[in-house]
Amino acid sequence: MISPEFKFAVECCRQNFVGNEGALSARPAPDLDWPHFLALIRFHRVQGLAWGALDNSELPPAEIAESLSHEAKAIAAANLRATAESSGIANDFNAAGLPVLFVKGLTGAAVAYRQPLLKMSWDIDLLVEPANIMAAADLLVRRGYRQQIPSPPTSLERWHRRRKESVWSREDGLTIELHSRLADNPRLIPGITVHSPSETIGVAPGIQLPTLARDEQFAYLCVHGASSAWFRLKWISDLAGVLHGQSGEMIERLFERSQALGAERAAGQALLLADRLFGSLDETDLRDRLAGDRWTQRLADAAYAQLTGSPLEPTAVPLGTRRIHLTQFALKRGLGFKLGEFTRQSRDAASSLRRRLR
Repeated sequence: MISPEFKFAVECCRQNFVGNEGALSARPAPDLDWPHFLALIRFHRVQGLAWGALDNSELPPAEIAESLSHEAKAIAAANLRATAESSGIANDFNAAGLPVLFVKGLTGAAVAYRQPLLKMSWDIDLLVEPANIMAAADLLVRRGYRQQIPSPPTSLERWHRRRKESVWSREDGLTIELHSRLADNPRLIPGITVHSPSETIGVAPGIQLPTLARDEQFAYLCVHGASSAWFRLKWISDLAGVLHGQSGEMIERLFERSQALGAERAAGQALLLADRLFGSLDETDLRDRLAGDRWTQRLADAAYAQLTGSPLEPTAVPLGTRRIHLTQFALKRGLGFKLGEFTRQSRDAASSLRRRLR
């Protein structure tokens, strides 16, 4: 049974994409543990969304309201810095003739929420063509970024042949994830690339960024959440925000398109989880169909358990990532996928062990 604090956190997230701005869809339990609620939303990285729902409500105690206000302002300020930086990056890539898409983050928030600056994002996610990794890296270095993962002098080209992203940081605190593909396992959504259908999203007055078109964005968000068994509330809230207001027919079409794009069971898992928390399938015929697939239902149950469990980083406890790793094997049918996933996970585990032994 989930806690009253988690239930209220879900309602606060919902409030950021439902139409009745300024009126909470549900009130907190009378005995709500506000300090626990604050710790919970910090773990799930939805402090800004919580403040977007609770601002001017007079519900939280003064000290909780003060903390939420301070953190929401910090999140908005960080997003404004990332917005300005993203505009500069887009201009640099355009001038160099390098295709680039901005995924998740600012563009995703602009689609999902009324006040997108309240959605926490710790980095800027860029998708580029694999052949352009070194050229993209050069542009980032010119903007003051330094390669963090993999640690130099590891070959960046060799790294990207086996992994989907590298991580870059700058002294002012900005971080970039440079993606050459969007899934850890290349057998998932293999056709979604920087050349996929795209659209331009306004993220601030006068600033527009290129991102994936809605079909591709939906498939990617499903696979991204599934890669970590959806253990943070902000990921499923983002997806529910994207789905909110869509007709049942449109949601069914998004699901069918996700299957053609290679999202496989990740899409069904995501929809069942979003439905359980936010009622995202109320206007569709998908609920029974997806739940009828035994493995899709098991994946959704596992994600729900991971999401609603103790608010601890999976890596903070022994075998804390076990459920995540096990669910990854079931995301796609076929022995070839499972063998590839075993190879990938074994390689990553060996790399992690080598880093700890250094």
